[in-house]
Amino acid sequence: MGEKSSCDSVFQWECYITIRIEIVMNDLMKRITINPEQCGGRPCIRGMRIRVIDILDLFAVGLSTEKILIELPDLAPDDIKAAFHYAGMKIS
Repeated sequence: MGEKSSCDSVFQWECYITIRIEIVMNDLMKRITINPEQCGGRPCIRGMRIRVIDILDLFAVGLSTEKILIELPDLAPDDIKAAFHYAGMKIS
């Protein structure tokens, strides 16, 4: 008795990973802002006039993350992740 089985440690690791993912996703979602007075109330990045759909459209026409960051220098890589996470939440 007293010894932990490998299943216990696997379960604890899975719990840790799940909690960590939730924390990261919550941090990403803080980057998405919706203000009825800005961009027609559409979701934007960090209060800027860069809409989530703008980022998705740039990907759709073939721009890479690196090129988007060059085109929109006020964005950070996590802003792009946040846009995709937000879009994924909306379609699921």
